[in-house]
Amino acid sequence: MKRWRLSLIALLLTVGLMSCSSSHPNRIVVGSKNFTESFILGELMAQQIESHTNLKVERLFYLAGTYICHQALLAGRIDVYPEYTGTALTAVLKQDAGRDRAEVYQRVKSEYERRFGLTLGPALGFNDTFAMEIRGEDARRLNVRTLSEAAGWAPQWRAGFGYEFMERPDGFRGLVATYGLHFAEQPRIMDLGLLARALKNHQIDFAAGNTTDGLIPALDLAVLADDRHYFPPYEAVPVMRQQMVRVHPEVAEALAELDGKISDADMQRMNYAVDGQHRDAAEVVREFLREKKLLK
Repeated sequence: MKRWRLSLIALLLTVGLMSCSSSHPNRIVVGSKNFTESFILGELMAQQIESHTNLKVERLFYLAGTYICHQALLAGRIDVYPEYTGTALTAVLKQDAGRDRAEVYQRVKSEYERRFGLTLGPALGFNDTFAMEIRGEDARRLNVRTLSEAAGWAPQWRAGFGYEFMERPDGFRGLVATYGLHFAEQPRIMDLGLLARALKNHQIDFAAGNTTDGLIPALDLAVLADDRHYFPPYEAVPVMRQQMVRVHPEVAEALAELDGKISDADMQRMNYAVDGQHRDAAEVVREFLREKKLLK
């Protein structure tokens, strides 16, 4: 019943997005998903466009997950949003995951252009793959470093995951099948922003986060190595409407300057500044762009 309600909400949101006007020739609408890193990347793209073009930028952030953002882009409700290549390949294109970054990027770019009239900007530089996390104190006490080693302890642990991770093809089902993971009880489905602190506070014992999560070092969490290489690469990229790029090529040119500019450490630091230090995301982004000499 809960899954049915969530599906209905997603459908209603999609209908709402599709019914909105897609005509905004004098401004660029930047979207994001509903978690900190996506919000930061959306703000970064917005500031980059504002700095390098004469266009007005509207921000439409926290649009739920992958499906809603993708539908908003197809409907013309937004013009660009940050996505991850592995997510696009498995969750949107429904294709088997690859392991080579360049090959996955090219597959996604070609299929998005052919099937959807969308295109990808260059990869931003970091790979935000899923991070299976336990408390650092548990990792040290049990001498657990990999997911294969964790399988022996999992029956004593309570797990927590985001809704999308439970549903997506590169998520929960494949993970537990690959590693033979069996938990003490059915995984708890939680908001992504609550998982790290729930793990730290012993409400759960195992969580699916992201490698660039700024709270990992701050909360002394341990990331278990994906020693069987289950997860594909998840390079962050701008996804853009091709129609928008034809009308405003300067937007693609501005975003192209972000090519390879964000390292894993850079992204983790920005995430921590917002999540851990509670700083304003726009200020954090401005500092980063100045540091990289990208602001005009």
